Amino acid sequence: MIKSYHAIKNITILFIALASTLTYSQKKSVKPNVLLIYTDDHRYSGIHALGGMEVKTPNMDALIEDGVAFENAYLMGAFTGATCVASRAMLLTGTNVFELEGTGHTLPKENATFGEVFGAAGYNTHIIGKWHQDGASLKRSFTSGDKIMGRGVYLVDHFRMPFYDYETAGEFKKENAYLLVYDEQGKIVKAPIPKDAKRGPTGTEKNGPHTSEVFAKEAASYFKSYTSRKPFLMYLAFHAPHDPRQAPQEYKELYTTENIQLPPSYMAQHPFDNGHMFLRDEELAPWPRTPLVAKQQLADYYAIISHLDAQIGKVIKALKESGQYENTLIVLSGDSGLAVGNHGLMGKQNSYDEDGIHVPLIFSGNLIKNKGARYDSFAYIHDIFPTICDFTNVDAPNTVSGKSLLPIMTNKVKGVRDYTYHAYRQFQRAYRKGDYKLIEYVRAKDFSKKDGETEAGSKVTQLFHIKTDPWETQNLSFFPEHRALLTQMRNEMKVKALELGDKKENIEGEKYDFWDFY
Repeated sequence: MIKSYHAIKNITILFIALASTLTYSQKKSVKPNVLLIYTDDHRYSGIHALGGMEVKTPNMDALIEDGVAFENAYLMGAFTGATCVASRAMLLTGTNVFELEGTGHTLPKENATFGEVFGAAGYNTHIIGKWHQDGASLKRSFTSGDKIMGRGVYLVDHFRMPFYDYETAGEFKKENAYLLVYDEQGKIVKAPIPKDAKRGPTGTEKNGPHTSEVFAKEAASYFKSYTSRKPFLMYLAFHAPHDPRQAPQEYKELYTTENIQLPPSYMAQHPFDNGHMFLRDEELAPWPRTPLVAKQQLADYYAIISHLDAQIGKVIKALKESGQYENTLIVLSGDSGLAVGNHGLMGKQNSYDEDGIHVPLIFSGNLIKNKGARYDSFAYIHDIFPTICDFTNVDAPNTVSGKSLLPIMTNKVKGVRDYTYHAYRQFQRAYRKGDYKLIEYVRAKDFSKKDGETEAGSKVTQLFHIKTDPWETQNLSFFPEHRALLTQMRNEMKVKALELGDKKENIEGEKYDFWDFY
């Protein structure tokens, strides 16, 4: 009887051990979830822990503490003033700006999006928020979604934003768009868009929820109700801190205009015509950009960022409460920089770092091991796609030209590229190598339906030492001691232009070529 008891006990222990091993192996075989948070017009210094500016971003700071940050991550460029179109196209397809076959509005069918790739790999793919590309690409990229914005109906108001429910047909007809408003009981309800609705930032928190609140609530609901055994990939595309820079009053009160510190690159007016000086972004504030104007713009910018930060905090909290946090890779990136008074500019249609191309890029969560690490390696937005593929062991398609940053995060290599190259329409080109950055401007032809063919821009060269002058305030190009370096960087930039295919023939619909005017 004793012998029999011990035999049964041993068998029981063996069974438990096998069960534990099986459970562990099952957990290990489950692919990581991916939460990709994309913010709009959010420059690198728009996160306190990165730029050290006055903006309060405790939740994004926490993501950095619980992950890694790339300090030299960039938008490659754009052939449209709506740089967020090109930025999103590069993010979604993992291709560079010269491979978009246009400005990025339409994604070629042969370029699989990260949503398609992860869907084919067994993921539930879900989108919330801003979509700037064609409907067919949206349809093929995600298995589900909610509160889609940016499909042709836009009131330029974060509190009066037209939304769509996700449609598997991908049509998103204008008549199906709606607003979210508060009813008499204070509940959020759908409402039709008034036929006489005027564009402009006339709404407040009394009208309806802010876009950031809407998107965060949808993300939290998704996590709370998620029961599928499949891993998920969520693309959470916030519209903030894109203008109009609206925030609830409590966040506006965090910043007093007179106490705002202007960055070193503040200027009342840009010193020359950069080729695209007069467009909607630049008309958001009067010329000259007086210190008071610039401080007010910055205060509003910081307020909407702090409000966005609070909503991101709610998303991460819901993810943790759902039990999914332990197996979720969190990625946060901005889509472009923004001037907000730097160099006398307001928009992002330029090649300066903070003003146009320098973005935050964070990989965070329980799955990141070397927490708190900062990397000065060069990275592009279109590196995100291959990186999340590499991290989750999902094969990236051969159409992807971005490079995985995972070898950097695992300390196998120090970098995956030794330079960055940037283009803005036919007016600007930039080349960064080491601590130096060259920007070349030309006077070139342009065309619009309103004015026909015109000329714009200036023949100007700028050379900056980014390590000691990160705000790009001191042009070194005309100093004799930099002549040899300037010649070297110019020659290298021309070589890279050929390698990358920087010519108008590669940009569908492009009439003019920078190099014809250089």
